[in-house]
Amino acid sequence: MSARAPEDSSAGSAGSTAPAPAAPAPTRGSRPRVLAVAGSDPSGGAGIQADLKSIAAAGGYGMAAVTALTVQNTRGVRDVHVPPAAFLAAQLDAVTDDVAVDAVKIGMLASAPVAHAVAAWLDALPPGATGARPAVVLDPVMVATSGDRLLDPAAEDAVRHLLSRVDVVTPNLPELAVLAQEPSAADWPAALEQARRLASRHGVLVVAKGGHLGASGTGATGAGAPDALVGPQGVLAELPGPRLTSTSTHGTGCSLSSGLAARYARTGDWAEALRGTKAWLTAAIRAGEALRVGGGNGPVDHLVGLRAGGAEPLAPSGASGAGGASGQDGAEDVVARWWDDAAGVRAAIDDLAFVRSLGDGTLDADHFRTYLEQDALYLRDYARCLARASELAPTRAEQAFWAGGAHGALVTELDLHTRWLGGEPQDVPASPTTAAYLDHLRVAGDDYATLVAAVLPCYWIYQDVGERLAARDHPGHPYGAWLGTYADDAFADATREAVAILRRAAAAADPVTRDRMAATFHAACEHELAFFDQTGAPTVEPTVGRVVVG
Repeated sequence: MSARAPEDSSAGSAGSTAPAPAAPAPTRGSRPRVLAVAGSDPSGGAGIQADLKSIAAAGGYGMAAVTALTVQNTRGVRDVHVPPAAFLAAQLDAVTDDVAVDAVKIGMLASAPVAHAVAAWLDALPPGATGARPAVVLDPVMVATSGDRLLDPAAEDAVRHLLSRVDVVTPNLPELAVLAQEPSAADWPAALEQARRLASRHGVLVVAKGGHLGASGTGATGAGAPDALVGPQGVLAELPGPRLTSTSTHGTGCSLSSGLAARYARTGDWAEALRGTKAWLTAAIRAGEALRVGGGNGPVDHLVGLRAGGAEPLAPSGASGAGGASGQDGAEDVVARWWDDAAGVRAAIDDLAFVRSLGDGTLDADHFRTYLEQDALYLRDYARCLARASELAPTRAEQAFWAGGAHGALVTELDLHTRWLGGEPQDVPASPTTAAYLDHLRVAGDDYATLVAAVLPCYWIYQDVGERLAARDHPGHPYGAWLGTYADDAFADATREAVAILRRAAAAADPVTRDRMAATFHAACEHELAFFDQTGAPTVEPTVGRVVVG
């Protein structure tokens, strides 16, 4: 967005079909302990190595029980050694005897005895130190990139019998077909219906993933890379996504499932956890090639959010602007968690061609003008939303803050735009991206806390990205005057105050309102990404292959 400087101011055998008891909601704000049960990848991109990094990136503490040892690198798998199932059972018992496990991710189960051992362990939960049944995510590693089946029929059947013991299953489309014992879905609507049938049959949630459909096979969703959370009654949440050109797709299935488990253990909401995981993984794929690991399909950059500047650059826990939120049902930490979960979106913004070329000065002038025109149109209605926040504000100080922000958007910022454009945009319609973002803000306008959550990313993300853009200014930079607006100290102060207001609103909100605030905040972050990206060229999603570990 533009420079927003303020104005002067269950038990059973392996074949049991009884539904697993629902996983309890976690304690919000806690650091989840997540156990990955999967194979090992010595090259580090998949398996437990990817799981541990994904869990850490989601704010969790990762543990691992090894189901198989592979000999592989980015080019392929050379050999697999499967330890005795009794040894895996001993690993699982050792962990749960001592550690309270909040979530479990299950990946590669190379044989029927191994899958049966996991089933018996799940049936016995919660044992030892684990006082409540943890959430369980199953990533069924069953089909290779070539389409070859990785498991014999007995092992496939044993994995299929795990479905009623887990909360969520994350197959790619060929694996979804194997689990459903049906032909592969030909398009996205068929995939969603196949996922619904599987969910209904086994009492499990299914994450349907559209990457294998290709650019022309997504049906009504268009040429994107959609994912969806599907239950027995149908789609619970559908998430569109961009198609990326990248060779860094090694371990994406492992990473998604373990990241999902960790985020659910933090949020207690599968849809929210999937949104955060998808945004993070998209950014991690984009950044993967910069790691320069191997000569084949390389890994994603699991720590992309850390490299993008950390979790809380403006409002660390305990900051003076928190407004006494500490101790109020974890409300102070919840805003930090929202920001942490947006790390993938922020990193994706940094990696956009528009942002990179703006920073190095190679941005085409027509693209910059298009951005300014849409931003000017956005600012007019954004100012109205800030004015609405001022109207709803519970204190005089917050009323004055939002009123100043609205005035600044209309006067200070639009004046900056018109100087660059030579006047306000005439006969320029709002793009679908701009209109969608403004619609999101308007819908939030009847509730103060939700409205604050909606308008804040426009402050916070802009200031966060802007710090790095401003650092790239240099004499002779064609956009130097614009980059200089990103370094405005007054705007940084205003952003800190806006974050403090959000913390106070979250502290005062009931759990239902706070959940609505979280969803609104995350959606606004996604709108920020789309807004920055609307002048860039479209990209293409690779077909994400299945490696042997997961």
